[in-house]
Amino acid sequence: MPVSLTPPFAVTPMTEAHAADICTWVYEAPYDIYGWMPWEQMKQLEVEFGDPQLRHQQYASVMDADGVLCGFAQFFPLEGTIRLGVGMRPDLCGNGYGEHFVRVITQEAITRQPEAEIDLEVLTWNQRAIRTYQKADFHITDTYDRRTPDGMKPFYCMVYEQGEDTA
Repeated sequence: MPVSLTPPFAVTPMTEAHAADICTWVYEAPYDIYGWMPWEQMKQLEVEFGDPQLRHQQYASVMDADGVLCGFAQFFPLEGTIRLGVGMRPDLCGNGYGEHFVRVITQEAITRQPEAEIDLEVLTWNQRAIRTYQKADFHITDTYDRRTPDGMKPFYCMVYEQGEDTA
């Protein structure tokens, strides 16, 4: 089945409509842990992008050239670091778009805070994401356990190091 996508990707402010749409995305196992609670519940509890102020400060939508929502990014501020959170629309996952998707998000982080280190966290079992991040010039720098809704799980911290062949 062909996937609807018109390159390139662009990062734009996340609208409430985008946030509500993201909450409907359903990922196949084992990636189903990346789904969100229903939009009305996120708004009521004001969690993550359900909080209008947090949505404005930290979240962005990733759109294709036709203005179709392809994913989202979170730019979480830490001292001297921007920690990325990324999510791609489920039907686009595994189709070879990931490296460009992550590079566009990384470039937005650089634009937002040029002097900051850029990192992200990924579950150690998620080899598909790890390979994508490595192609986009992220490198594993640490391994640690972190609490998740399913208990303590092992994570990698991956840090962006701009490659010689990237701009």
